[in-house]
Amino acid sequence: MFRVFTILADMITYRLLGLEPGSHLTESVHFFVEDSAKIFFLLVTIIFFVALVRSFFPPERTRKFLENKNLFVAHVLAALLGVVTPFCTCSACPLFIGFVEAGIPLGVTFSFLISSPMVNEVALVLLFGLFGWYIAAIYLITGLLVAIFAGMVIGWLNMEPYVADYVWEIRMGQAEIPDMTWQERLEYAKSYVKDILSKIWPYVLGGIAIGALVHGYVPQDFLLRYAGPDNPFAVPVAVILGVPLYSNAAGVIPIVQALMAKGLPLGTTLAFMMAVTALSFPEMVILSQVLKRELIITFVAIVSISIIIVGYVFNFLV
Repeated sequence: MFRVFTILADMITYRLLGLEPGSHLTESVHFFVEDSAKIFFLLVTIIFFVALVRSFFPPERTRKFLENKNLFVAHVLAALLGVVTPFCTCSACPLFIGFVEAGIPLGVTFSFLISSPMVNEVALVLLFGLFGWYIAAIYLITGLLVAIFAGMVIGWLNMEPYVADYVWEIRMGQAEIPDMTWQERLEYAKSYVKDILSKIWPYVLGGIAIGALVHGYVPQDFLLRYAGPDNPFAVPVAVILGVPLYSNAAGVIPIVQALMAKGLPLGTTLAFMMAVTALSFPEMVILSQVLKRELIITFVAIVSISIIIVGYVFNFLV
């Protein structure tokens, strides 16, 4: 199926642009063209169908679903719901306030907030399309485990006092959840595709461009020297490098693809991707509007340690 994108990249790179095979520039351009076409095709197709699923799970219904559940079950359900429900940095504050106001425990809320950006359906589909079901399944399972574990630890620490005081005073009310016709769901899906692509396309192209530069210009020995299997600190370094980056999963996957092609170990690569998607600096800035410094530091520390453990485990096993 994806052979057509390779053919398209060959035509543009070699025939249209007239680049000579084998050069660094040619390899980078070919990578950029092929991955741009492939990833945007996957994004449009998958976001449309995912939007149909999401039309059955608005945030208010999600909150109601998590209310009054057994605590462990609630953590698991919250992490699973994070995969198929909308979450981004711009919606962090209202969702957080809504979940807390609904009586959902703080730790359960964090299980949702961690899994939603890190283990979203777009990332899984792109991982499946680019790397196969094995790596996609590994990422799904480990991402959910990180979300559940981190949320449970935050819950055990009883950090409710470190939520901004005004959050506890807000009353969102019980909004009505109108049913939608299939025509309305289809219109919603088309609108959702346009809305999401309008927000993420610069990050996707930026991620592909960085991946293309890595693929074409960065020597394999350079990457393996600092993040290869012989470096015992490769995983923490990958996490530290990933935190300041601002990208969603769709934008970071092309970088991941290029790094793995250079020989970066699977665990180190997964740790880098998780850090970028679950611990982005802009997300921390927005969450600082509803969380006090102590809780944000605890959140970053727990998630970072969990991700590092995942990286080391998979580097050991694979």
